[in-house]
Amino acid sequence: QVQLVESGGGLVQAGGSLRLSCAASGSGFSINVMAWYRQAPGEQRELVAASTKSGSTHYADSVKGRFTISRDNAKNTVYLQMNSLKPEDTAVYYCFVAGVGIPGSSLWGQGTQVTVSS
Repeated sequence: QVQLVESGGGLVQAGGSLRLSCAASGSGFSINVMAWYRQAPGEQRELVAASTKSGSTHYADSVKGRFTISRDNAKNTVYLQMNSLKPEDTAVYYCFVAGVGIPGSSLWGQGTQVTVSS
């Protein structure tokens, strides 16, 4: 069984930085896509950044130049470095993975709160 454990959320002032981590544990799986989504109160969940095993990345326009997604394939871990944070970045951030050997082919993390004060 595959499990995701997220960490790194918290409260930060505008202009500050946070780094989120998401580690997948278990056996018998191979992850292709690792991504971060976020959901603010009253809003739909949206893609923030995604990374494929081959190395390609995608960012939402709202975070380009401020956020960086990276991954350690050997550790099945994905990171989201968030710089120059803005109050509108406040949301619950969810890790998402997709690949072979994962029940349902994809899995969500439990979410971690990021709050940016002005």
